Amino acid sequence: MDDELNVTYISLNGYVEVNKYRYVYFFIMFTVYILIICSNSTIVYLIVIHRNLHEPMYIFIAAVLLNCLLYSTTIYPKLLIDVLSEKQIISYSACVFQYFVYYSVGCSEFLLLSAMAYDRYVSICKPLQYPTIMGKTTVSIFLLLSWMLPALHMSVPAIASAESKLCNFTLNGIFCNNSIYQLQCVSSRFITVFGVVVLLDLIILPTLFIIFTYTKIFIISYRSCREVRKKAAETCLPHLMVLISIFCLCMYDVSIARVESNFPKTVRLIMTLQIVLYHPLFNPLIYGLKMKEISKQLRRLLCSAKNHLMY
Repeated sequence: MDDELNVTYISLNGYVEVNKYRYVYFFIMFTVYILIICSNSTIVYLIVIHRNLHEPMYIFIAAVLLNCLLYSTTIYPKLLIDVLSEKQIISYSACVFQYFVYYSVGCSEFLLLSAMAYDRYVSICKPLQYPTIMGKTTVSIFLLLSWMLPALHMSVPAIASAESKLCNFTLNGIFCNNSIYQLQCVSSRFITVFGVVVLLDLIILPTLFIIFTYTKIFIISYRSCREVRKKAAETCLPHLMVLISIFCLCMYDVSIARVESNFPKTVRLIMTLQIVLYHPLFNPLIYGLKMKEISKQLRRLLCSAKNHLMY
Protein backbone atom coordinates (compact mmCIF):
# COMPACT_ATOMS: atom_id res chain seq x y z
CA MET A 1 0.00 0.00 0.00
CA ASP A 2 2.84 2.36 0.86
CA ASP A 3 4.48 1.59 -2.48
CA GLU A 4 1.28 2.60 -4.29
CA LEU A 5 1.14 5.89 -2.39
CA ASN A 6 4.76 6.63 -3.32
CA VAL A 7 4.15 6.24 -7.07
CA THR A 8 4.20 9.56 -8.93
CA TYR A 9 1.53 9.79 -11.64
CA ILE A 10 1.55 12.12 -14.64
CA SER A 11 -1.61 13.31 -16.38
CA LEU A 12 -1.50 13.19 -20.19
CA ASN A 13 -3.22 16.38 -21.28
CA GLY A 14 -2.73 16.13 -25.05
CA TYR A 15 -6.12 14.75 -26.05
CA VAL A 16 -8.93 16.95 -27.34
CA GLU A 17 -12.42 16.11 -26.00
CA VAL A 18 -11.47 12.49 -25.38
CA ASN A 19 -14.88 11.69 -23.80
CA LYS A 20 -16.70 12.91 -26.91
CA TYR A 21 -14.41 11.29 -29.50
CA ARG A 22 -13.22 8.28 -27.45
CA TYR A 23 -14.37 5.60 -29.90
CA VAL A 24 -13.26 7.59 -32.94
CA TYR A 25 -9.74 7.83 -31.46
CA PHE A 26 -9.78 4.14 -30.58
CA PHE A 27 -10.98 3.01 -34.03
CA ILE A 28 -8.38 5.10 -35.89
CA MET A 29 -5.47 4.11 -33.63
CA PHE A 30 -6.45 0.43 -33.49
CA THR A 31 -6.81 0.27 -37.30
CA VAL A 32 -3.47 1.98 -37.86
CA TYR A 33 -1.73 -0.27 -35.30
CA ILE A 34 -3.09 -3.44 -36.96
CA LEU A 35 -1.98 -2.13 -40.38
CA ILE A 36 1.50 -1.40 -38.98
CA ILE A 37 1.81 -4.89 -37.48
CA CYS A 38 0.52 -6.66 -40.60
CA SER A 39 2.50 -4.66 -43.17
CA ASN A 40 5.83 -4.70 -41.34
CA SER A 41 5.52 -8.33 -40.23
CA THR A 42 4.65 -9.47 -43.76
CA ILE A 43 7.84 -8.01 -45.27
CA VAL A 44 9.97 -9.39 -42.41
CA TYR A 45 8.34 -12.81 -42.93
CA LEU A 46 9.13 -12.72 -46.66
CA ILE A 47 12.77 -11.84 -45.96
CA VAL A 48 13.09 -14.65 -43.39
CA ILE A 49 11.56 -17.48 -45.47
CA HIS A 50 13.16 -16.72 -48.86
CA ARG A 51 16.84 -17.62 -49.10
CA ASN A 52 17.45 -15.24 -52.01
CA LEU A 53 16.59 -12.38 -49.62
CA HIS A 54 19.21 -13.47 -47.06
CA GLU A 55 21.56 -10.71 -48.18
CA PRO A 56 22.89 -7.82 -46.06
CA MET A 57 20.64 -5.24 -47.73
CA TYR A 58 17.46 -7.23 -46.97
CA ILE A 59 18.64 -8.15 -43.48
CA PHE A 60 19.03 -4.44 -42.72
CA ILE A 61 15.56 -3.77 -44.17
CA ALA A 62 14.13 -6.48 -41.89
CA ALA A 63 15.90 -4.83 -38.94
CA VAL A 64 14.40 -1.43 -39.83
CA LEU A 65 10.92 -2.94 -40.03
CA LEU A 66 11.38 -4.75 -36.71
CA ASN A 67 12.39 -1.34 -35.35
CA CYS A 68 9.09 0.07 -36.62
CA LEU A 69 7.17 -2.70 -34.83
CA LEU A 70 8.98 -1.99 -31.56
CA TYR A 71 8.55 1.77 -32.02
CA SER A 72 4.80 1.38 -32.55
CA THR A 73 4.38 -1.11 -29.69
CA THR A 74 6.05 1.41 -27.38
CA ILE A 75 3.30 3.94 -28.21
CA TYR A 76 0.04 2.38 -29.45
CA PRO A 77 -1.02 -0.06 -26.66
CA LYS A 78 -0.82 2.77 -24.10
CA LEU A 79 -2.71 5.13 -26.44
CA LEU A 80 -5.48 2.56 -26.88
CA ILE A 81 -5.78 2.07 -23.11
CA ASP A 82 -5.80 5.82 -22.52
CA VAL A 83 -8.60 6.66 -24.94
CA LEU A 84 -10.85 4.07 -23.27
CA SER A 85 -9.98 5.24 -19.75
CA GLU A 86 -11.69 7.95 -17.74
CA LYS A 87 -8.31 9.42 -16.79
CA GLN A 88 -5.25 9.53 -19.06
CA ILE A 89 -2.42 8.96 -16.60
CA ILE A 90 0.95 7.20 -16.49
CA SER A 91 3.42 6.63 -13.67
CA TYR A 92 6.53 8.77 -13.97
CA SER A 93 8.80 5.70 -14.02
CA ALA A 94 6.76 4.20 -16.91
CA CYS A 95 6.87 7.60 -18.63
CA VAL A 96 10.67 7.71 -18.44
CA PHE A 97 10.87 4.11 -19.71
CA GLN A 98 8.62 4.96 -22.67
CA TYR A 99 10.79 8.01 -23.39
CA PHE A 100 13.93 5.81 -23.27
CA VAL A 101 12.60 3.11 -25.65
CA TYR A 102 11.00 5.65 -27.99
CA TYR A 103 14.24 7.54 -28.61
CA SER A 104 16.52 4.47 -28.50
CA VAL A 105 14.52 2.80 -31.25
CA GLY A 106 14.15 6.03 -33.22
CA CYS A 107 17.90 6.68 -33.19
CA SER A 108 18.62 3.04 -34.11
CA GLU A 109 16.95 3.63 -37.44
CA PHE A 110 19.50 6.29 -38.40
CA LEU A 111 22.34 3.85 -37.68
CA LEU A 112 20.60 1.05 -39.59
CA LEU A 113 20.15 3.39 -42.57
CA SER A 114 23.87 4.25 -42.29
CA ALA A 115 24.70 0.53 -42.44
CA MET A 116 22.46 0.22 -45.52
CA ALA A 117 24.21 3.16 -47.15
CA TYR A 118 27.63 1.56 -46.55
CA ASP A 119 26.32 -1.77 -47.87
CA ARG A 120 25.08 -0.11 -51.08
CA TYR A 121 28.37 1.78 -51.45
CA VAL A 122 30.43 -1.42 -51.27
CA SER A 123 27.98 -3.29 -53.54
CA ILE A 124 27.99 -0.66 -56.29
CA CYS A 125 31.44 0.89 -55.99
CA LYS A 126 33.46 -2.18 -54.93
CA PRO A 127 31.50 -5.17 -56.27
CA LEU A 128 34.46 -7.58 -56.37
CA GLN A 129 35.25 -6.96 -52.69
CA TYR A 130 31.61 -7.05 -51.57
CA PRO A 131 31.45 -10.71 -50.39
CA THR A 132 34.62 -10.23 -48.33
CA ILE A 133 33.69 -6.88 -46.77
CA MET A 134 29.99 -7.50 -46.08
CA GLY A 135 30.25 -10.93 -44.49
CA LYS A 136 28.04 -12.28 -41.70
CA THR A 137 30.37 -10.94 -39.01
CA THR A 138 30.27 -7.40 -40.41
CA VAL A 139 26.48 -7.46 -40.67
CA SER A 140 26.16 -8.78 -37.11
CA ILE A 141 28.47 -6.05 -35.77
CA PHE A 142 26.50 -3.34 -37.60
CA LEU A 143 23.20 -4.66 -36.21
CA LEU A 144 24.58 -4.90 -32.67
CA LEU A 145 26.01 -1.37 -32.78
CA SER A 146 22.81 0.02 -34.30
CA TRP A 147 20.77 -1.20 -31.33
CA MET A 148 23.30 -0.95 -28.51
CA LEU A 149 24.75 2.54 -29.10
CA PRO A 150 21.39 4.39 -28.97
CA ALA A 151 20.36 2.40 -25.87
CA LEU A 152 23.60 3.32 -24.10
CA HIS A 153 23.31 6.97 -25.16
CA MET A 154 19.66 7.29 -24.11
CA SER A 155 20.17 5.54 -20.77
CA VAL A 156 22.09 8.59 -19.52
CA PRO A 157 19.33 11.25 -19.92
CA ALA A 158 16.71 8.66 -18.91
CA ILE A 159 18.47 7.97 -15.59
CA ALA A 160 19.06 11.70 -15.03
CA SER A 161 15.37 12.43 -15.74
CA ALA A 162 14.23 9.63 -13.42
CA GLU A 163 16.14 11.26 -10.55
CA SER A 164 14.98 14.82 -11.29
CA LYS A 165 12.57 16.61 -8.97
CA LEU A 166 9.16 17.33 -10.51
CA CYS A 167 7.13 20.52 -10.06
CA ASN A 168 4.60 19.89 -12.83
CA PHE A 169 2.49 16.72 -13.11
CA THR A 170 0.63 17.46 -16.35
CA LEU A 171 2.26 16.49 -19.64
CA ASN A 172 1.12 18.40 -22.72
CA GLY A 173 1.11 15.37 -24.94
CA ILE A 174 -0.36 11.90 -25.51
CA PHE A 175 2.86 9.99 -24.82
CA CYS A 176 6.21 10.61 -23.17
CA ASN A 177 8.78 12.29 -25.40
CA ASN A 178 10.93 15.41 -24.95
CA SER A 179 7.99 17.04 -23.17
CA ILE A 180 8.95 15.25 -19.94
CA TYR A 181 11.62 17.95 -19.46
CA GLN A 182 8.81 20.46 -18.88
CA LEU A 183 7.77 18.49 -15.79
CA GLN A 184 11.08 19.08 -14.03
CA CYS A 185 11.50 21.90 -11.52
CA VAL A 186 14.85 22.99 -12.90
CA SER A 187 16.07 22.61 -16.46
CA SER A 188 19.16 20.42 -16.24
CA ARG A 189 22.17 21.81 -18.09
CA PHE A 190 23.68 18.30 -18.14
CA ILE A 191 20.61 16.81 -19.87
CA THR A 192 20.55 19.70 -22.35
CA VAL A 193 24.24 19.30 -23.23
CA PHE A 194 23.96 15.53 -23.45
CA GLY A 195 20.88 15.91 -25.65
CA VAL A 196 23.04 17.87 -28.11
CA VAL A 197 25.63 15.06 -27.98
CA VAL A 198 22.92 12.47 -28.73
CA LEU A 199 21.58 14.60 -31.58
CA LEU A 200 25.08 14.92 -33.05
CA ASP A 201 26.21 11.30 -32.56
CA LEU A 202 23.03 9.46 -33.48
CA ILE A 203 21.26 11.74 -35.96
CA ILE A 204 23.40 14.46 -37.53
CA LEU A 205 26.60 12.42 -38.13
CA PRO A 206 24.78 9.32 -39.49
CA THR A 207 22.70 11.56 -41.77
CA LEU A 208 25.82 13.32 -43.10
CA PHE A 209 27.50 9.92 -43.61
CA ILE A 210 24.47 8.67 -45.57
CA ILE A 211 24.37 11.81 -47.74
CA PHE A 212 28.13 11.59 -48.39
CA THR A 213 27.92 7.87 -49.23
CA TYR A 214 24.97 8.21 -51.59
CA THR A 215 26.57 11.22 -53.27
CA LYS A 216 29.63 9.08 -54.05
CA ILE A 217 27.38 6.26 -55.27
CA PHE A 218 25.47 8.54 -57.64
CA ILE A 219 28.66 10.14 -58.95
CA ILE A 220 30.24 6.74 -59.67
CA SER A 221 27.03 5.27 -61.13
CA TYR A 222 26.55 8.35 -63.36
CA ARG A 223 29.98 7.70 -64.87
CA SER A 224 29.24 3.98 -65.28
CA CYS A 225 27.03 1.98 -67.60
CA ARG A 226 23.24 2.02 -67.66
CA GLU A 227 23.06 -1.24 -65.69
CA VAL A 228 24.94 0.28 -62.72
CA ARG A 229 22.77 3.42 -62.82
CA LYS A 230 19.62 1.28 -62.78
CA LYS A 231 20.89 -0.79 -59.83
CA ALA A 232 21.77 2.38 -57.89
CA ALA A 233 18.35 3.90 -58.51
CA GLU A 234 16.44 0.72 -57.60
CA THR A 235 18.25 0.07 -54.32
CA CYS A 236 19.25 3.54 -53.10
CA LEU A 237 16.19 5.70 -53.74
CA PRO A 238 13.91 3.79 -51.31
CA HIS A 239 16.53 4.19 -48.56
CA LEU A 240 16.81 7.92 -49.26
CA MET A 241 13.03 8.32 -49.14
CA VAL A 242 12.93 6.59 -45.75
CA LEU A 243 15.83 8.75 -44.52
CA ILE A 244 14.03 11.97 -45.53
CA SER A 245 10.87 10.75 -43.78
CA ILE A 246 12.56 9.80 -40.48
CA PHE A 247 14.77 12.93 -40.48
CA CYS A 248 11.80 15.26 -40.95
CA LEU A 249 9.84 13.50 -38.20
CA CYS A 250 12.89 13.60 -35.91
CA MET A 251 13.37 17.34 -36.37
CA TYR A 252 9.63 17.72 -35.89
CA ASP A 253 9.79 15.82 -32.59
CA VAL A 254 12.82 17.72 -31.30
CA SER A 255 11.20 21.08 -32.06
CA ILE A 256 7.67 20.29 -30.85
CA ALA A 257 8.74 20.25 -27.21
CA ARG A 258 10.27 23.70 -27.66
CA VAL A 259 7.39 25.40 -29.49
CA GLU A 260 4.26 23.46 -28.52
CA SER A 261 3.11 26.16 -26.09
CA ASN A 262 2.58 28.45 -29.09
CA PHE A 263 0.03 26.09 -30.69
CA PRO A 264 -3.61 25.41 -29.82
CA LYS A 265 -4.25 22.02 -28.22
CA THR A 266 -5.94 20.60 -31.33
CA VAL A 267 -2.97 21.56 -33.51
CA ARG A 268 -0.54 20.00 -31.02
CA LEU A 269 -2.53 16.74 -31.08
CA ILE A 270 -2.56 16.63 -34.87
CA MET A 271 1.18 17.40 -35.03
CA THR A 272 1.98 14.67 -32.48
CA LEU A 273 -0.11 12.10 -34.34
CA GLN A 274 1.94 12.72 -37.49
CA ILE A 275 4.97 11.30 -35.65
CA VAL A 276 3.33 7.97 -34.83
CA LEU A 277 1.02 7.54 -37.83
CA TYR A 278 3.02 7.99 -41.02
CA HIS A 279 6.50 6.58 -40.62
CA PRO A 280 5.70 3.02 -39.44
CA LEU A 281 3.31 2.68 -42.41
CA PHE A 282 5.63 4.47 -44.85
CA ASN A 283 8.56 2.04 -44.45
CA PRO A 284 6.84 -1.21 -45.49
CA LEU A 285 5.06 0.62 -48.30
CA ILE A 286 8.34 1.91 -49.72
CA TYR A 287 10.28 -1.34 -49.32
CA GLY A 288 7.36 -3.50 -50.44
CA LEU A 289 6.69 -1.55 -53.63
CA LYS A 290 10.09 -0.12 -54.57
CA MET A 291 12.44 -3.03 -53.79
CA LYS A 292 12.15 -5.34 -56.82
CA GLU A 293 12.80 -8.71 -55.12
CA ILE A 294 10.57 -7.96 -52.13
CA SER A 295 7.81 -6.69 -54.42
CA LYS A 296 8.03 -9.90 -56.46
CA GLN A 297 7.72 -12.13 -53.38
CA LEU A 298 4.91 -9.95 -52.03
CA ARG A 299 2.90 -10.37 -55.25
CA ARG A 300 3.39 -14.14 -55.08
CA LEU A 301 2.19 -14.19 -51.49
CA LEU A 302 -0.90 -12.14 -52.34
CA CYS A 303 -1.69 -14.36 -55.35
CA SER A 304 -1.30 -17.47 -53.21
CA ALA A 305 -3.61 -16.02 -50.53
CA LYS A 306 -6.15 -15.08 -53.21
CA ASN A 307 -6.12 -18.61 -54.67
CA HIS A 308 -6.64 -20.13 -51.21
CA LEU A 309 -9.65 -17.87 -50.64
CA MET A 310 -11.13 -18.80 -54.02
CA TYR A 311 -10.84 -22.53 -53.39
